[in-house]
Amino acid sequence: MSTPIEIKVPDIGGYKDVPVIEVLVKPGDSVKKEDPLITLESDKATMDVPAPRAGVVREIKVKSGDKVSQGSVILMLESADAEAVPAAKSAAPAAPAEAKAPVAPAPHAPSAATPAPSVPYAGPKGDLHAEVLVLGAGPGGYTAAFRAADLGKKVVLVERYATLGGVCLNVGCIPSKALLHIAKVLTEAQDAAHAGIEFGQPKISLEKLRAWKSGVLGKLTKGLSALAKQRQVQVVQGKGEFASPHTLKVQTSDGAKTISFDHCIIAAGSSIARIPGVPYDDKRMIDSTSALELPAVPRRLLVIGGGIIGLEMATVYDALGAKVTVVELMDSLIPGADPDVVRPLAKRIEKRYENILLKTKVARIEPQKDGLNVTFDGAHAPKPDVFDFILMAVGRRPNGREINAQAAGVNVNERGYIPVDRQLRTNVPHIHAIGDICGEPMLAHKASHEGKIAAEVIAGHKAYFDARTIPSVAYTDPEVAWMGETEAQLKARGAAYDKAVFPWAASGRALSMDRDEGMTKLLFDQTSRRLLGAAIVGVNAGDLISEAVLAYEMGADAADLSLTIHPHPTLSETLFFAAEMAEGSITDLYMPKKH
Repeated sequence: MSTPIEIKVPDIGGYKDVPVIEVLVKPGDSVKKEDPLITLESDKATMDVPAPRAGVVREIKVKSGDKVSQGSVILMLESADAEAVPAAKSAAPAAPAEAKAPVAPAPHAPSAATPAPSVPYAGPKGDLHAEVLVLGAGPGGYTAAFRAADLGKKVVLVERYATLGGVCLNVGCIPSKALLHIAKVLTEAQDAAHAGIEFGQPKISLEKLRAWKSGVLGKLTKGLSALAKQRQVQVVQGKGEFASPHTLKVQTSDGAKTISFDHCIIAAGSSIARIPGVPYDDKRMIDSTSALELPAVPRRLLVIGGGIIGLEMATVYDALGAKVTVVELMDSLIPGADPDVVRPLAKRIEKRYENILLKTKVARIEPQKDGLNVTFDGAHAPKPDVFDFILMAVGRRPNGREINAQAAGVNVNERGYIPVDRQLRTNVPHIHAIGDICGEPMLAHKASHEGKIAAEVIAGHKAYFDARTIPSVAYTDPEVAWMGETEAQLKARGAAYDKAVFPWAASGRALSMDRDEGMTKLLFDQTSRRLLGAAIVGVNAGDLISEAVLAYEMGADAADLSLTIHPHPTLSETLFFAAEMAEGSITDLYMPKKH
C-alpha cells in the first residue's frame, strides 16, 4: 500500500456547488477503478463520481448535503494495484434517505455477501451448453435472452409452456388488456345515452370474443418466436430445475435433458397465491387465469380481493353483464395507492356494482347446487349470500421454491424470493435473478428492465439497477396510476411536502370526453420544490403517468413542469396545470392568494 492520495471531483460539465446526495463508500472499503464513490445531483440529472484508481478508502471528506465543485476533495484513498484489490464490501449502496432527493426503495433484497467475480464453467458439459442460460420466458426472461444474444452471447432460453411470453403475455397483462378494451367499448356505448346517442342491447358471443383474444396473443407469441430465431436464441420447452451450480435439468417431451451454463439468469416468475380452506376443485371457483378464459358470464360474481387484479377482472365481467360484488380485507380498494386517488374509481363502481365490502373477509365458502354459499366476517359483514362464480384475486407468490435452487447453492428466503444485489446477482456469482422472483413490485416492466441489466452485467458492462421509481397502474375504469412516493409514505417519514391537485372537472379535454371524474395529484418537496410523487386517476392515466416518471428520474421541480408547454386541449395538460397550481401561476382555476 502507498501513501493515501486525495481523490477530487473531476470535470462535471461546469456545474458548481452541486449537492452530494449519497456517499457510496465508507472508510475501510476496497474499491476498483471506476467504482462509484459519491452521487451528485445537478439541476438536470444525477451523476456518480467514479474512483480514478483502485485502492482502500481511508477517510471520507464529504457527507450527504455538502456542495462540491470541480477540484473538491472527496476522500483519501490508499492506492493499490488493480489486481490486488478485492471486490467492494458493499454490492448495493443503500438508497438515500434525504428528503431533498428521495429514492423509491429498491425492490431487491440485499445479498448476504458480495460475490467474487465468476469465471467460465470448465466442468463437464451437458446435452446443451450455454454461455447464458435463461430460465423462464416472460417479459423479463425473453428480454434478458435477447439482450444477451445481441451482446454476442450464446443463449439458451428454457420455458415450461409451449409459447414464449410467460404469464404476462399468455394469461395476464395482454389478454386482460384485450378484454378491458372490449369492456371500455361496451361501457362507453352505455354512457353515450345521456348525450343523445343510444345503441341497442349488445349481442355478446363469448366464442368469438375468446377467438379474437387468442388472435391477439397469437400475433405476439409468434413475434417473440421470430425474434428468438433471428437472434439464434435456442428455445427449450420443458420444466427446468437446477441440478448443480452450473447445470439445469429440463423435463422435455423428448425426455430429460441437461443444460450446462457459464452464467444463468433466473426469470421463473410467480404463481397465483392460494389460501387454505377454499374449495378450489369446484369449477365455479376461478382465478385470474381461468377468468381470462371467459368460461361464462355469471349472473352474480364475487371477487375476493380489491387489488389491481381483482378490480380489472371485475371491470371486464361488469361490462359483460355480471352483477359484481367485491370484498376487500383492508379499508380501501387498491391499498397501495392513496385513498383520495382511488375515490373517483370507487364512486363510479359503487353505482355499477352490486356491492363493495371493505374491512371484510370471507370466512367460509360452501358449494351448493344453486351456487357457492359465502359467509362473511367483519364489523359490517352482510348475511351469508350465494354467488354463481367466485374469483380469487388475493395476489401472487414467487416461484423461488419450485426450481430446486438449493442444488445450485442459491439462497431463497422464507417468502420464496431470491435475494439479489443491484446487479441482480444472487449469492452465487454467476447466477442472477430478475422479475417477480427477486422481489416486489411484481410488474412486467420492472422485470424487463432488470433483464437488460442482468444481461449487460454478464457481458461485462458497468450496469446496475438504479431506477428511482417503478410506476404502478390499475387498468380499471377509470384507470389509477401512481409513481414515486405516496402521500401516506411522505407522512410516515415526516416529510415536509406540498400537494397540488388538479380536478379534471376543469379540463376541457376531460369534459369533451364526458369523463371529468378524474384528478391529477403532484407532490413536491417544500424546500427544493422537487417532484416527490404523482398520482392520476382518470381515462388513460396509465399512459399519462410516464411524464411524471421521467420528471422524477430527471430531478424536475414544479417550475420545470409548469414552464413546459403542453398541447391543448389534452389530458396531459393536467400535469402542467397541477404544477402551475403548486407554483401559484394557474389561470384555468382561481386560487385565493395565500397570506
